[in-house]
Amino acid sequence: MPDTQPFVTISREEYLLLKLKERELAALLEVTRAVNEEPNDENIYKIFQFTLLGQLGVRQLAVYVRDGDEWRCATAFGPKMPDFLSVPLPEQLQRFPPEHAASVVDLELGKPWQAFENVMPAYEGDQLLGLVFVGQFSPNYTATAEARQEAVSFIDSLSQILLGAVASRGLVRQQVQAAAVRKEIEIAQEVQAMLFPGKLPSDASAVVHATYIPHTAVGGDFYDVVDIDKERFLFCAADVSGKGVGASLLMSNFQAGLRTLLRQKADLATIVRELNHLIFRNSGGDRFITAFFGIYNRSTRHLEFVNAGHNDPMLLPDCGPVQLLKTGSIMLGVMEELPKLQVGELTVPARTMLLTYTDGLTEVFDQHGNEFGEEGLLAALQEMRYVPLPKVHESLLQRIEHFNAKGTHFADDITILSCRFK
Repeated sequence: MPDTQPFVTISREEYLLLKLKERELAALLEVTRAVNEEPNDENIYKIFQFTLLGQLGVRQLAVYVRDGDEWRCATAFGPKMPDFLSVPLPEQLQRFPPEHAASVVDLELGKPWQAFENVMPAYEGDQLLGLVFVGQFSPNYTATAEARQEAVSFIDSLSQILLGAVASRGLVRQQVQAAAVRKEIEIAQEVQAMLFPGKLPSDASAVVHATYIPHTAVGGDFYDVVDIDKERFLFCAADVSGKGVGASLLMSNFQAGLRTLLRQKADLATIVRELNHLIFRNSGGDRFITAFFGIYNRSTRHLEFVNAGHNDPMLLPDCGPVQLLKTGSIMLGVMEELPKLQVGELTVPARTMLLTYTDGLTEVFDQHGNEFGEEGLLAALQEMRYVPLPKVHESLLQRIEHFNAKGTHFADDITILSCRFK
């Protein structure tokens, strides 16, 4: 006789538990597929909502997740419930969340939380990721105490999977964004490094020295020194509003425009006007640049200059008072046309020092709120008229470091560009 398998008889409770297991498996597959395939976190929460409703018969749900230091309701549904999307999470749960699935009644949360029966916390290590509130299970899944406990345990596990996966996705996104930002900064740093001249004039007629200390990874200061011909060279110091990649790109455009105009043999007034047009056109008036331009003739000792809203450079002759170079116009990029542009001119005496700088050098404050300022800078320079330029820069930085209430942490970029006319 052929072998026959005997029928296995199971109780109604066992049958319901078996069907519940089938529903759980389907729910697990749906949520796992959503996590793997759905790029939008909000849609994943919706899929979780419909999965609990369709597969497990959960009639009321609210999912609260942490965004930084804030809590928000990511999804909620249920009949005769308030709009939990606008209901804040109770303070007691934010400060003292349950360690495991708990009864809402035992937590004594009061209205409107009485609509729910259980709350399931989701942790990653010691960090609380979210809280899932559920209520009104379908009678098919709560016919016995064992089935009900099975449903609660499964939803608890499913919540851990869901919120853990969403948190991991968020961490990956943050890492990708951080990597992109780092790459942008690296590129901007490379671009900025290329802006500064590799060699500065040092001959029988003049010596130029420069120091640049960025406040952030990518600063907003700029300096350049360019030989126009055998007799003349241009020197420039500038400060763009803002910092970071945007400031670096604008300064790159500024330098490219400056060098192009010099190759076209434009005079200083034309250079400044055209650079103003360039900056205004590229920034739409949202950014501006303060700058000082000087063109020095080695043979005639003639200096022409334009101060475009910049800190006044200090000219310290061998004999006589210090002269502040103020002539010029307003900062570049604010208006389409520069008003009343003037070009300053002077003959530079022998053994004269000229110091151009950005405001990071003077806008330094001590613990009492006193500013180092132009007066502090001038007093320091008076003592160092004949000191070699590298030593002048080093001494100035030491002075503001000692003066600064924050020590070596300065509030802005610092650029020092100095010339010694022999």
